[in-house]
Amino acid sequence: MNSWRGTSIATGSLFILATIAALAAAALDPSLTGPDDLTAVTDRPDQLAVAALLYLIAAASSVGIAIALYPLLRQINVALALGSVVFRTIEAVFYIVAVVSLTTILPLGRQLAAAPADDRAGIGAIADSLLQMREHSTLVGVFAFTLGALMYYILFYRARLVPRWLSVWGVAALALMMTACLLSLFSDNPVTGYTLLFLPIAVQEMVLAGWLLVRGLAVRWSAPRVGTARYDPLSG
Repeated sequence: MNSWRGTSIATGSLFILATIAALAAAALDPSLTGPDDLTAVTDRPDQLAVAALLYLIAAASSVGIAIALYPLLRQINVALALGSVVFRTIEAVFYIVAVVSLTTILPLGRQLAAAPADDRAGIGAIADSLLQMREHSTLVGVFAFTLGALMYYILFYRARLVPRWLSVWGVAALALMMTACLLSLFSDNPVTGYTLLFLPIAVQEMVLAGWLLVRGLAVRWSAPRVGTARYDPLSG
């Protein structure tokens, strides 16, 4: 198999895996908005564990996308290719922090259920702090995703690795996601609440994944040998 065809298949598969894992995790993720929800989660430890595992799979898949693309994209622009890996790694790290905050809720829920009335307020305050940490970590992760994805969409556009309408769609969708991040930052509302602003990039990534799996990246050059000129995608 051609190495760039393998890159296309790996990248498209990772896009799909990341999306499916994130959606499944969100569906299993228990609502934690008050003391009653906090104690109720102790009755569903397996559900919480599966949600956490799926979030970790989504985080690993997200950074895997940038890593899979790096050998190809560095031939176009090393700085942007490396930047996409760095920011998507930052994204994964903060998603993991969010998962750790989520899983820590389980023992607190057990303590809250068994605690006397005088101690419940303190345990609830700790749980609220962990949930706030989770929301803020998720926000930083989404910020990092936006920057990392923007870098490889710029390179997709420059080298016409995918149709330019698909790259432009990605950039426009990322602008909406950045808007969601800014709204969340200044309103202190969860970034995940801005569903309509997330929808365009979710749909675009699935279309892109399908394109990569079926058509592949339109690579029109090979890695240069020592002493040969590198292909400039801007030259046509």
